[in-house]
Amino acid sequence: MTMRKSLLTYLKVLAALLVMFWLLGVVEVFASFKETHTVIYVIKLVMYKLLHAFTTAVIMGVLFLPIYYLIGLGSKKIAEIIVIALGVLLVIGEFSLVKYSATTLLNLGADLLGYSYNDIYKTVASSESFSIVNYLLFLIIPLLFLVLVYLFKKKIPENFFLKTILGLLIVAALLRLFSSEFNEAKYQNKISFLATDILKFKLDKLQTHNYQPEEADEYPLLKSSEETKDVLGPFFNRTLKKPNIVVIVMEGVGTEFVDGNSYSGFTPYLDNLIQQSLYWENFVSNTGRTFGVLPSLLGSLPFGDTGFLELKNTPAHLSLFNILKANGYTTSYYTGTQSSFDKIVNFLEYNNVDFIVDENKYGPSYVKTGGVDGFSWGYPDEEMFKKVVSTLKDKKEPRLDVIATLSNHEPFVFPEKNTYENKVDSILKTSQTFGVSKKEIESKKEIYATLLYSDNSLKNFIESYKQREDFNNTIFVITGDHRLIPIEQKDKLCRFHVPLLIYSPMLKKAQRFKSISSHLDVTPSIYSFLTNNYAFESLKQTAWLGTGLDTTRSFRNIHKIGLMRYKGGLKDFIYGEYLFSDGDLYKIDSTFETRKINNEKILKEVKKSFEEFKAINKYVTEQDKIYPSVIYEKKQEKVPFTEEEQKIIRGITESKTFDEVFLIARSKAFDGDRVGARLLCDFILNNMPNHADARILKGRTLSWDGNYKEAEKLLLNAVERHPFYDDAYAALLDLYWWSGQESKSIIVAKEAYVNEIKNPDISFKLAKAHQRLQQKKQALKIMDSLLTIYPDNKEYVELEKVLKE
Repeated sequence: MTMRKSLLTYLKVLAALLVMFWLLGVVEVFASFKETHTVIYVIKLVMYKLLHAFTTAVIMGVLFLPIYYLIGLGSKKIAEIIVIALGVLLVIGEFSLVKYSATTLLNLGADLLGYSYNDIYKTVASSESFSIVNYLLFLIIPLLFLVLVYLFKKKIPENFFLKTILGLLIVAALLRLFSSEFNEAKYQNKISFLATDILKFKLDKLQTHNYQPEEADEYPLLKSSEETKDVLGPFFNRTLKKPNIVVIVMEGVGTEFVDGNSYSGFTPYLDNLIQQSLYWENFVSNTGRTFGVLPSLLGSLPFGDTGFLELKNTPAHLSLFNILKANGYTTSYYTGTQSSFDKIVNFLEYNNVDFIVDENKYGPSYVKTGGVDGFSWGYPDEEMFKKVVSTLKDKKEPRLDVIATLSNHEPFVFPEKNTYENKVDSILKTSQTFGVSKKEIESKKEIYATLLYSDNSLKNFIESYKQREDFNNTIFVITGDHRLIPIEQKDKLCRFHVPLLIYSPMLKKAQRFKSISSHLDVTPSIYSFLTNNYAFESLKQTAWLGTGLDTTRSFRNIHKIGLMRYKGGLKDFIYGEYLFSDGDLYKIDSTFETRKINNEKILKEVKKSFEEFKAINKYVTEQDKIYPSVIYEKKQEKVPFTEEEQKIIRGITESKTFDEVFLIARSKAFDGDRVGARLLCDFILNNMPNHADARILKGRTLSWDGNYKEAEKLLLNAVERHPFYDDAYAALLDLYWWSGQESKSIIVAKEAYVNEIKNPDISFKLAKAHQRLQQKKQALKIMDSLLTIYPDNKEYVELEKVLKE
């Protein structure tokens, strides 16, 4: 094969790749087609997809040509096979990314780097259903690529092929130069976007964003606490007792879905609550996904590179949790899913939250959400709110209760789904008008049904709360974590546009505000309100990133607001009445709509402010310079490692998931290397404190070494975190047999479990343990419960007979 022929073969493989990229782009266009899309818009979209596919193929061709050439020096056939195999992988990758984008209406970018393997699995599993059709498509798409390679090699005339390539090259170059919208994300090839976004993120991390503090400015965020004015006090009737604070973070609830806006009509209770509340119309979340809501909303904290919760070394900080706890509040966090997702539990434990109720703590009397392909996020909103109410009576006032809802998220599975979908149908049959067509709502019926379900769950919770004596002394803060993703976004700002309402019987009157504020401003204002109106130990200095809620009724913005779309760096910034996004400038009008503008003077001013914002963000998070000392701080306990231990850990854990590391730790424990096993368990628990198996394994190895007191402490902690996990109780029982004694705390922990009769084997073992200790009364109590459920079990009948003798 001559060099010219070899190069032509290479170009034809690239051409086949180009066609596949374009065809997948066309599929995406029609999968997201709306009746409001004009023919011209669709044609432009299809053409831009073609030209982006061409550009991507050219770039890949240039990048891989040296490899193809070098391999071809030895064997041109092998070089051809390798480049075709690479093309197959790229086509599969593009298809996967198109599927992700079609579901979420987002291109996957550098946020991929910010999630653990388990978090990625959960997110993808919630968005995609793995059906036979999907599996077949993963076979058909590569086969189609191979067919195209064959056709280009055998059937396409060389002259026609080369002229077509040259023409596309010229058109793509002209559009890139002269079209201002050519590079918008919706037109881009998915693999190209992913690679480019990751590259930009890496390069941005390498940039110094230098912040050189003067001696007096070592902690640049520090300011007198008196600088944050009490803007909420004038709206409230002051009470004698400190008020309970209930913060409700509603999954996916953007402002467009409430208060008569474009997609509203399916949150009637929330809409009614808005009319009775302090309500900020033009309010934003500081992140485009849930990962950032707690640090921003409850701590007014900076972002770090990929979100505050992803920082390797947590900087000293304050939050509403630890400040209120230090002032006599009982603090709680409730969710229906795993608190380990997005490392939320690390933040909660750092802030010494009293009660963390997550998926592990519901028990058999609560019904988990049905899954898709075996996947479930956890317990739906109605069940979670019931769990909240069931725990309140046992908690000392005043309380800070933070509640994160779950149901309004892919895959939109929740109880009585058919009933709520029928309600959507009924609403559509009325004369009610919507900001979008009824046909469009019909096409996303399950999402609107979920909104109705979540709204009704909120209604039931607050209406039941009204029956409580402490209702009249409670303040509810309700907001969204980010705007729903799988419904098309009108602009780059609406993803962050969420409602904020403060509802309370203590309010003098309802009020609406058009001024812009963000999650960063909530904690400063609540803190200022409480310290100015109640007996609170005030701080001399605070380091909030926000400056407090703006209660001006007219439209304006006095804040500098950083926005992190996903765990891929800070790319968006609100400055005055302008939005800076991906290098472009947009004007924000009084209806919170944006339009792109060209104003070099303002652009320069905004960019300078944004660079300063990013520089300070980088400095304070990397250098631990948020607070010089934290009065109320209690960090989560992390095991420190020596340099030698760090070297061992790196050698074992590199490129492995935490579950894979656990399996290695377990093997070491069984092989007698208990010290090595505990080292790996500590590594896992430093990063994932809710990893039950690692905690239990460490407890077991300590008991094997005779360190029963420390083992008991660890295993009881595992029980507290996972009260319905069999292994924790089994380990406690084993500890009893090894130690020859049973502490009161172990008995209490096990009997709490037995009362649920979740695992009859553990219950039976506990009864026999009581028998050995001559505690017949306790043993009979357990056996009576077991025989009520398992009356024909011979072992159970025999033991009860012996106990009654």
